[in-house]
Amino acid sequence: MSTETQDGDDLKERISNFLRRNFPQIQMHGGDAAITDLDRESGEVTIQLSGACSGCGISPMTIQAIKSRMVQEIPEVEVVNATTGMDDGGSAPSFPGEESEESGGSAPDAPF
Repeated sequence: MSTETQDGDDLKERISNFLRRNFPQIQMHGGDAAITDLDRESGEVTIQLSGACSGCGISPMTIQAIKSRMVQEIPEVEVVNATTGMDDGGSAPSFPGEESEESGGSAPDAPF
């Protein structure tokens, strides 16, 4: 095993520890954060938030916090890409009984 591989594994482990340490609410709320790509040469890392993070209203704020904190705390990381999988034009979560505008229906009246 080369030193580069060991160092790379260490970097991946530090990123994973960073996510667990700084964002425990992701897992507490039924979500998960996984490293999907790590380019050690460019310092670019890609994080995929999944589970309850997909469609969560505060996931954009969580992503921004991850992006800004990770580059500050882990010197080797220069660029952080993070997504929930909803960025590709997926539909927004709906409420029970709500119909989409495309189906020609109207949303039910609010109960308040």
